[in-house]
Amino acid sequence: MNAATQRLSIDGPVGALACALDEPTGAARGLAVVCHPHPQFGGTLDNKVVQTLARALVQLGYRVLRFNFRGIGGSTGQWDEGRGEIDDALAVVAWGRATQPAAPLVMGGFSFGAYVASQAAQQLAAAGTAAERVVLVGPAVQNFAVAPVPADTLVIHGEHDDVVALQAVFDWARPQALPVTVLPGAGHFFHGQLPVLKQIVIGAWASRADT
Repeated sequence: MNAATQRLSIDGPVGALACALDEPTGAARGLAVVCHPHPQFGGTLDNKVVQTLARALVQLGYRVLRFNFRGIGGSTGQWDEGRGEIDDALAVVAWGRATQPAAPLVMGGFSFGAYVASQAAQQLAAAGTAAERVVLVGPAVQNFAVAPVPADTLVIHGEHDDVVALQAVFDWARPQALPVTVLPGAGHFFHGQLPVLKQIVIGAWASRADT
């Protein structure tokens, strides 16, 4: 992503997981793990939305770990229909926390990755090691069981998403009384609107600090 990006391999549940570690300038305020979209449809850690989310979190001062799910781009294993992929995310969180003990954690993800991030966050919370915040972009609520999330979760969706209908996201969010930030005119991949997406994430942290 930039000169401060380090490519590395860590031990996952079924072998190596290819990762990218993006470092902020100065001391890190915490750790963020960002999950990529569906691996069977071209999703990797280098997805543009994933990189944009990582850039925003780096600018906010987090060390950001992106990784390839099992069977993708140097990661060992094969597609596990979303089950083992949650274990992959938890392994990356464990590795990151071992290198940065007691650091606040942000779980983030795009599309299928938002499903994984939500499920991982739910398991971490149940274990008493909850994430500080969750960020879900274009969550794939129509095809996967995106877990209920904390009330301060940042959910961003495109108005004209042709992969995951905006109405489906509203239907998922409504029982949780969870706000959804809608980016007018944006499709699923936020083409032409990635800078706006980045600013929404950064602005969400600023508004939180003001409360």
